Amino acid sequence: MEQVISTIKVITKGQGFTDITSSVKEFIRENNFVNGILILNVLHTSCSLTLNENADPNVLHDLSKYIESIVPYNTYQDLNIQPKKVDYEHYQEGEDDMPAHIKTALTNNSLSLSFQNEKLIIGVWQAIYLWEHRYERKERLVNIHAIGEKACRAYNKNKYSI
Repeated sequence: MEQVISTIKVITKGQGFTDITSSVKEFIRENNFVNGILILNVLHTSCSLTLNENADPNVLHDLSKYIESIVPYNTYQDLNIQPKKVDYEHYQEGEDDMPAHIKTALTNNSLSLSFQNEKLIIGVWQAIYLWEHRYERKERLVNIHAIGEKACRAYNKNKYSI
């Protein structure tokens, strides 16, 4: 068993989903892993990770609309019997900052996944997304920690074999 810890840099386009599945698969391939587990952890407090459908873009659209409905910008409605509007106290980094922190707390900042025979084990209709909760384009880092068996490659008659 071996382990590798690295980071994946993701440039977002602002609020929304960035598919990082190919970067994770490339990490497994480049590091010569065959079987094992990996942990992805986003190193920011205003974006998150999700494993979700990659076939119908309406799924991601509906997720965004739903999270926006329960975490509004500027103010929120408290849940008391006689509700009132409450302003966020943390607003110094913009109106989208505190809602982004809440969205991250309600979703995931890490994912644990397995890989076998050099392939990431996810469903046919699944992808790994970095979910940006801020308005503007951001550079994000995803820590990736893999523990597993590496391929034993041997040179044999002008070709490599596993």
